[in-house]
Amino acid sequence: MTALARSVALPGDDVFVLHDRPLRDGVALEDTSQFGDAVWRLQPAIHKSSGRNLILNFDRFPARFRPVAKQLAYAMLSGPLPQGERRCKVEGVRCASTELFRFLTWLDDQSEPRCQQLGTLTGADLLAYQRHLVGLFPGSAAQRETCRAKVRLFWRWRHNLSDRLSFDPVHIDGWGEPDTRGQTRSENRTSRIPEAVLGPLFVWALRFIDLFGPDIVAADQQWRKTRFVGVYQRLPERKFHRSTGNLPQAISDHLEEYVSSGRPLPGWRGTPNRKVLAQQIGCSRKSLDDPVYQVLIDQAEAKVGVSESAAFDIPILGSLDGRPWIDDIVTHPEQPNSLAVLARHLQAATYAVIAYLSGMRDSEVKELRRGCLRTERDPDGRPYRWKVDGIAFKGEDDPRGVPATWIVGEPVARAIAVMEALQPPGTDILFTRLPHGYGTRHRVRDASAMLNSTTNENLNLFIDWVNAYCDKQGRADGIPAVNGRMFRLMTSHFRRTLAWFIARRPGGSIAGALQYRHHGIQIFEGYAGTSDSGFRAEVESEQALARGEHYLAMVDAHEHTELTGPAAAEAARRLEGFGHRTRFQGIVVTDERRLKRIMEREDPAVYPGTYITCVHDHSKALCERARKGRFEGLPDHGHCQPLACQNVALTSSNTEAWQSELDRIDRRLAARPPLPPLMQHRLASRRAEITAFLSRNTSTPETA
Repeated sequence: MTALARSVALPGDDVFVLHDRPLRDGVALEDTSQFGDAVWRLQPAIHKSSGRNLILNFDRFPARFRPVAKQLAYAMLSGPLPQGERRCKVEGVRCASTELFRFLTWLDDQSEPRCQQLGTLTGADLLAYQRHLVGLFPGSAAQRETCRAKVRLFWRWRHNLSDRLSFDPVHIDGWGEPDTRGQTRSENRTSRIPEAVLGPLFVWALRFIDLFGPDIVAADQQWRKTRFVGVYQRLPERKFHRSTGNLPQAISDHLEEYVSSGRPLPGWRGTPNRKVLAQQIGCSRKSLDDPVYQVLIDQAEAKVGVSESAAFDIPILGSLDGRPWIDDIVTHPEQPNSLAVLARHLQAATYAVIAYLSGMRDSEVKELRRGCLRTERDPDGRPYRWKVDGIAFKGEDDPRGVPATWIVGEPVARAIAVMEALQPPGTDILFTRLPHGYGTRHRVRDASAMLNSTTNENLNLFIDWVNAYCDKQGRADGIPAVNGRMFRLMTSHFRRTLAWFIARRPGGSIAGALQYRHHGIQIFEGYAGTSDSGFRAEVESEQALARGEHYLAMVDAHEHTELTGPAAAEAARRLEGFGHRTRFQGIVVTDERRLKRIMEREDPAVYPGTYITCVHDHSKALCERARKGRFEGLPDHGHCQPLACQNVALTSSNTEAWQSELDRIDRRLAARPPLPPLMQHRLASRRAEITAFLSRNTSTPETA
């Protein structure tokens, strides 16, 4: 044993590896994994409802490196923290183990004697591993960087290990990618949902919630009555006795209803479904095996046939284009119009609406529980604000998460209400697996939310169903392919897309209430009290890119030379300089990443709006943020004073917006019956201010 090994206080086999982690409710430490176990179960320390059932299986590791792999994993889970280190998430330890296994397995295959221990490795050995990574991941620098970072753990946690690297890999000449200059590592590379997909996707998601949902919930309630009362307690059956004469008449009458209406009998694999018929009649399934009743069933089958599956006896209330959206909802879980399939698609639709219109992360949506929605009403009882209570994890020190509240719009409230109706009464988590279909009978009480991968699969199955439905119905409003391929939806796309669209909405708070902008303000308000989400920075990055694209269009059309107003000359100077910097050998920059980099370095700070174009200069700004000293280098358009500020420039579109405002005031002043005198005075004063403003700042001012 080396001196190093003797100096390290190694854990004994009976040490509980999760002793420094908060455990899930109801889990005792003595029931968790110990250091000597070959397999460590991490689930007791994972608090997300959507968390995977993770393990660390050390039998997979090469025998010579198994002890040090265990020591490193224990140190990261519950061991003493080296100076400057923070306790990482349990999921992070599991992810690290994958790369540790990759490195140690490669090391075990090397023939050089020095590769039998970490402490005798040289820089050349690690560079050889780096070349191995290039062969494994030739097109993914990010994956190679992840692999290298995990190798460095054997240096960062060296004081907890009996075998460790003797040097920091970052000091090896050549360790890392050849050239990472110009790359922004914090840049969000998550793709957004294309507009061609987003519009139809949300049309169909809202159709499922508002039009189809009531029928699906009605079928679910009927299914529930025949399956369980409470949790899987069978309903008492109505008893018929041959001596009373009730049963033959009931069977005959029920079959006659099918024949007279021309509806096929409920089927099961090509034969009448006697179980469903018995439930509908209210008798025992075995009663229908009587030869007398079998003759009646056969006669009815000969007249109307049998369906592929039994249908729920509910009226279809939802309609599209004046017709029922579906003929019936059936029981067989493999049919596209079955309750199991439609309920799953309804759940996917509600997820899409909640994730996109709230800005929640996937883990936050998965924590939503029954009763999470609060509705605030005005004195007349009209709802005006909806709040959703949940749990946020991102950026929080507590692995159990922290309480968080999001302010949402009414579509999110409707989606939550549908999910509360669709889940069984005893189920609190809204996005856990639904009880319909095969293999779910004994999972109704499962307290786990769906995995991210399951949600991704369900979202894309929803798109597939919509397009198949449109093909069958001859509709042209399906969810289209993009560049010849179907866009594969992922949970991470919704938040990214929301940021993109908020960034590109015009600054309508100067003019008045634009509903979408109000919705955007609600989302930011909701995030203000939760984790350090990075959402604001994400939106500001998108806003900068949108402004850059707008600048390029203005310069290309020479619109920057036609501005008017007190800041027109300054705006023209800034935009002219921006135009020169975005041209290379006569070619205008169109690459999004290059334009983002230019905006980070050379942002002209010109902010297009509906009524004005703000040419921001903090020393002249009258807006609230600058005046109160809370300077962030950005204008506060929510408190803009456009008629007085010297940072104002006007485009032709701005002038047209003011003219429209004057027309609106004129219509109100001319309205009959006349407005109250005070209102007339205020509108007339407003009109005079706007007219004077245009007279000073345009070549064709409005005349009174």
